[in-house]
Amino acid sequence: MNRLQFVFSEKPAWKILRHFSFWFCWYLFQVYLYSFTPSPILMRVDFLERIRINLGESFWFILPNLFLSYSVMYLVIPKLIILAKYLKATLCIIVLIFLTAFFSAALSLSIIEWMRHEYLKSHAELFNGALPETPFKIQLFQGLISGLRASITIGGLAAAIKLTKYFYLKQEQTLALERQNAITELHSLKAQLHPHFLFNTINNIYSHAQETAPVAADMLLQLSSLLRYILYSCNTPLVPLSQEISMIRNYLELEKKRYGNRLEISLQFPGNETSEHFIAPLLILPFVENCFKHGTSTILSHPWISIELRLSGKRLLMKFINGKSEIGSENTGGIGIENVRRRLELLYPDTYRLDIISEEDVYIVILEITTHPNAAL
Repeated sequence: MNRLQFVFSEKPAWKILRHFSFWFCWYLFQVYLYSFTPSPILMRVDFLERIRINLGESFWFILPNLFLSYSVMYLVIPKLIILAKYLKATLCIIVLIFLTAFFSAALSLSIIEWMRHEYLKSHAELFNGALPETPFKIQLFQGLISGLRASITIGGLAAAIKLTKYFYLKQEQTLALERQNAITELHSLKAQLHPHFLFNTINNIYSHAQETAPVAADMLLQLSSLLRYILYSCNTPLVPLSQEISMIRNYLELEKKRYGNRLEISLQFPGNETSEHFIAPLLILPFVENCFKHGTSTILSHPWISIELRLSGKRLLMKFINGKSEIGSENTGGIGIENVRRRLELLYPDTYRLDIISEEDVYIVILEITTHPNAAL
């Protein structure tokens, strides 16, 4: 693409050079082409004089060409044809053709006619003093046709170039996206080797620890289930609420074994209907982690946590409460909560409620969202 900057670059310098070159070549072609017109004036002069005459006339007739071409390229194509609004595009092109015809006729009857009259006056000897007169109707018809014919030709050529460039760039973008997807898929396949090795290793340790360290074996089993959920089940936009609750239970069991009998946990989860409700994956875990990070881990005696999830129709109310250390600093919720807040703004815009209350000895988080009836956003 870098080697074709003259054709594809969107930098102003390249665009100006590209358009100027295009219209300059068209202008020279028009001057040369119309020098062969069998008009009463041009038939009486030599070829170089015809070129000189057409240098001025072709310059003014290029204005309708510009009007029609740029209207099609920057109005009709991007706003109608690309959007498959073909009927509107056809009507718009017809209107533009009529406007171009009248524009051309106006130039012919004013500026071009004046230029021709001035030339005839200065070269009256070519006609033996009798200047040729063209009826108004013929002048109007010639003005309509002369500019319109060239405008439709160059407008069609410009539109074809514009469309060809558009579809070429789209094809290049598609190919680039396919290449990127292939690379991403390759990286994904490579990445899957590592979790596979990890789970095999955990299973091997679990099988050896069942007899010698049953508690550690049980923790490994819960850790394996937790990691499997995070790595595989969270690749979809939504997961069943039941799976999210199961993952939270595994996490809590691991934390219970860490704190032993010192930790008091109160849980209230919905019943079997949770499998019919879907939420964004890993939406609850940061709040549970926050309870341990800013609650139990800083309290030396009697750490406690209360987690309540309640369904009311499609609304899911979640309440997380944990005790605070008497000597701990003010709990701000941490980076994890802020990340969840940004996720909520993206996934549940204007439909969620998040309240964070920090009291002297207790920290309360209340979250309310609308669940989905199926696994499609």
